[in-house]
Amino acid sequence: MDAGLLEPAGGCSMKHNLKITIMLLVMFILTQLIGLCVVNFYLNPGQTIPYGFDQSKNIEPVSFFIQLIFSFVIAIILVLLLMKIKSNILIKIWFFIVVVFALAITFNAISLALGLNLGPANWIGVILGLIFAYFKIYKRNIFVHNFTELLIYPGVATLFVVILNLPIAIILLLIVSVYDMWAVWKSKLMVKMAKYQINSLGIFGGFMIPYADKKTKNKIRLLKLKYKNLIPKKVIKNSRIKIHMAILGGGDLVFSLIAAGVFFKTYHSIAGTLIVTLFTFLALLFLFIIGKKKKPYPAMPYLTTGILIGMAVSRLLIH
Repeated sequence: MDAGLLEPAGGCSMKHNLKITIMLLVMFILTQLIGLCVVNFYLNPGQTIPYGFDQSKNIEPVSFFIQLIFSFVIAIILVLLLMKIKSNILIKIWFFIVVVFALAITFNAISLALGLNLGPANWIGVILGLIFAYFKIYKRNIFVHNFTELLIYPGVATLFVVILNLPIAIILLLIVSVYDMWAVWKSKLMVKMAKYQINSLGIFGGFMIPYADKKTKNKIRLLKLKYKNLIPKKVIKNSRIKIHMAILGGGDLVFSLIAAGVFFKTYHSIAGTLIVTLFTFLALLFLFIIGKKKKPYPAMPYLTTGILIGMAVSRLLIH
């Protein structure tokens, strides 16, 4: 999971132009709302998380938190090692497995909510997860990529929400925020990982929106006319066409959702949880407004601030 707000190939004033900003904000809020619905579904009495994950409900929060931090460090080391030896196949397989089960958990909740119960394990979730994961990772379609991102993080967040309590969730947010600042501003680790995922693997954990300036768009239009919409790769390379990529890391999405989900589990207040989500949204909007062109930013410190303010306001307004 990537916890940084990055823009590897360029930028625009206000961080992004208005159209890109709106698209990212809409996808962010949709992920949060879908996630809260999925989390609420699995928090209902009698509902179980399928595919063997329901046992996670019995894990003690502090013990899980320690294991989580240890696992996170190991995962980062493994990813860096695989990047070093350029083992792209293994990274893609790892990514594929995570995506399949995350999607399966979300699709399972949706199918059951619609009354489509196909057996105790409800394999419709796995089947849909396999199909969408295949097209996401091996066919590289930007629309499929962003659509699946909307559904991946609700599945991932569910596994955390059923275990964590609110104090542990807040501590987790603070630790991730500090790591995010170090990984983006100090070590540049997050920037390197994001560029490697996009440029070498063709995959990325988070939203991606490609865009180009007017000059580049005109150049592409002329090439399409010349080559009848089938521009050879060699021509694209020689033409030095640069497509910018605005991205919002998956960590920003999932940790915000985990915090809102744990808050909902704690206080059972839909209105209160939506207040938390609203302030998280406003924090991201603030970052987009103050963000400078071509400069990567760690989003988690801003989002964590918004989340904590939202929690405080929610408790003041709703008892």
